[in-house]
Amino acid sequence: MPEDEVLFQITKDKLDTGLRGFPVGYCTTSHVDPQKGLYYIDKPIPEIAYWKPIEVIYLLYFGKQGSKGEVEAFAKDLSKRAVCRKEVVSAVQRLPRQGHPMKLFSAALLVLGMYEATEDYREDCLNLIAKIPHLAAVVINHHAGWGETPEPLPELGYMENYARMVKVPSANLEELTRAFKLFNILHFDHGGGNLSTFVGKAVASSLEDIYGAMSSAMCALAGPRHGRANQDCLEFVREVLEEVGEDATGPQIEALIRHRLANNQLVFGFGHAVLRVEDPRAAVQYEFVKKHYPDHPLVKIALLLRTEGTKVLSENPKIADPHANVDAVSGTLLTAAGFPYPDYYTVLFGLSRTVGIAIQIVYERLEARGGKGTPIVRPKYLFKSKNS
Repeated sequence: MPEDEVLFQITKDKLDTGLRGFPVGYCTTSHVDPQKGLYYIDKPIPEIAYWKPIEVIYLLYFGKQGSKGEVEAFAKDLSKRAVCRKEVVSAVQRLPRQGHPMKLFSAALLVLGMYEATEDYREDCLNLIAKIPHLAAVVINHHAGWGETPEPLPELGYMENYARMVKVPSANLEELTRAFKLFNILHFDHGGGNLSTFVGKAVASSLEDIYGAMSSAMCALAGPRHGRANQDCLEFVREVLEEVGEDATGPQIEALIRHRLANNQLVFGFGHAVLRVEDPRAAVQYEFVKKHYPDHPLVKIALLLRTEGTKVLSENPKIADPHANVDAVSGTLLTAAGFPYPDYYTVLFGLSRTVGIAIQIVYERLEARGGKGTPIVRPKYLFKSKNS
């Protein structure tokens, strides 16, 4: 495409729309096809959903699938970086436990940068990817009051180590690890323009270090329109379960949805800014819960909502995407696997998304424009009088 080709005509009706759909740069890690879903490099999500997390991180970082030897060497390098300093852990454990844990997580990232920033974006990217499981475990254990976090054992595997460090009461470690691995991979990246990724890159464009940029990205992720949507979806499934019971039928769920819509109540877990089909990440999770937890009450309801919700919403021509999205079932999956703590779902999301954002920051700071990096983000705003 010629560099001077006009991609979008900026008209008045496009202002105050959150830059939605306007191209501003390149993303080298992932992209979303409206009909096929999310790709990491050239791999569709269903193809890699059950890879080892370290294999997917390698794919995103290097832009290609690694050989067994290459992935093992990469894993060893990350393992050497995987332990946060004791001063970091101690400082995080002195932070307040009040409020949503994403506040604590964002603050913890700043603390990590205070002690461990190197002023080298590539080194900090690798260090952050390696250390984020330890940091996230410390944040959750401290906020939940679950006690001291065990010392990391990164040689166990990326999510195996994390699941062991999070001291979930009465957890089945094997089931928890299996669920965390899938959730982790499905949330690593999602193009370059989702809010948390864009905010992180925008802050880094000022030459702020990767830790400060990531802290700001996690503040963006914390909002209910973004990463906290998975909590809302789980609460919705729980409300439906309480109202109709686990033996509900399709017609009962359909009637409930129609009633909610008629009363201007929200129906959570449907729709996507880009996709016009069911989110393949949702499809992978639906198959996972059907295989492992078919008799769980929340799973039964989530599966009925999947079919009946799409059927009802498809009747409205104003709804561009009436299909289930990634948040529709992720909370149900985690609950069924033994992690019924929705306040921490966005922290799990952030633990994953840190990988993609950090790698994208490296591209924008060190590789874009022939190595010059992108300039500081500075969109133009037109003056408008409040009285006009």
